[in-house]
Amino acid sequence: MSRVYNFSAGPSCLPEEVLKACAAEMMDCNGTGQSVMEMSHRSKAFEPIIENTEKLVRELMNVPDNYKVLFLQGGASTQFAMIPLNLGLKYKKAAYIKTGVWAKKAEAEAKKLGIAVDTLASSEDKGFNYIPRVEKVTGDYDYVHITFNNTIMGTHYEYIPDTGNIPLVADISSCILSEPLDVTKFGLLYAGAQKNLAPAGVTLVIIREDLITENPLPGTPTMLTYKTHSDNGSMFNTPPCYTIYVMGKVLQWIKDNGGAEGMKKRNYEKAEMLYGYLDNNDFYHATAQKGSRSIMNVPFLTKYSTGATDDASVAKEKEINDKFVKEATAAGLVNLKGHRLVGGMRASIYNAMSLDGVKALIAFMKKFAEENK
Repeated sequence: MSRVYNFSAGPSCLPEEVLKACAAEMMDCNGTGQSVMEMSHRSKAFEPIIENTEKLVRELMNVPDNYKVLFLQGGASTQFAMIPLNLGLKYKKAAYIKTGVWAKKAEAEAKKLGIAVDTLASSEDKGFNYIPRVEKVTGDYDYVHITFNNTIMGTHYEYIPDTGNIPLVADISSCILSEPLDVTKFGLLYAGAQKNLAPAGVTLVIIREDLITENPLPGTPTMLTYKTHSDNGSMFNTPPCYTIYVMGKVLQWIKDNGGAEGMKKRNYEKAEMLYGYLDNNDFYHATAQKGSRSIMNVPFLTKYSTGATDDASVAKEKEINDKFVKEATAAGLVNLKGHRLVGGMRASIYNAMSLDGVKALIAFMKKFAEENK
């Protein structure tokens, strides 16, 4: 079977060049006679792999020397707890901007741990289809948390809030290295790998050194302290070695294709093409408001998605959505079903998605619209 175009929100598609390189080295990596899957994380064979991956993170994201790069486990969801446990020490108070499901979960986790949470702004009033504007933040907060790209709702920050001396923390799981980002504007950045970096299994954390505390909140488990992992070079326990190896391959692919600037050019071309089609036809429409739209995740609805709740309307919408997904899959365009909270369809067009993939999707959408008007 030939390769499909995979529009999954995560785990997502990986660059074909990376998959081929990993396949070629599966039985023998770097002349060691073994797979990375078999290597001891403390061996001389694995040491250059993790060192190279960190080097590429620092190079591609311009990470300053006073920031630590950590390779952790537990996904971005574990960071929802680690952040308040390690950063919520002085005031036991934090500020969150609520822009979607993951932002809500992060906020809820902080509250569970006894952190007083102020919601500075929320877009829940309109189903999280926009990013509220919070230009400047002041107050006695240990940190301010934002979710930079909202995978489910398809929204993205087009600005960075000014938090002054308050550390700004951002979940960048679904937009990391999709375009340049000034690391110095943040105290901590974190990203689950399974969108733009690697298969699921490793979480990248970039944290300013002054935020790594000797004494997190009382009762914090050893594994949930940043100092544990910082002091041990991300090897306090066995890290996800193979995923870190693949991440290194993906980062090299990004570097070979122009780095963050190259990804920005590639991604804006794809996004502008897809949004341009969605905004100029009478069958589909994008759900996210202009000025807040993600270049990574594009949810869209058909004209049958009227918002009506009567049985006939709901049945008609489900029928047309199911038909779209089924026929798209048969055409080699997979994982386009929308999230249940938004409905319709969602095309995730991460770094590895080619322009040809987006063109193929638009061609299918045009054909489907003509046949179902």
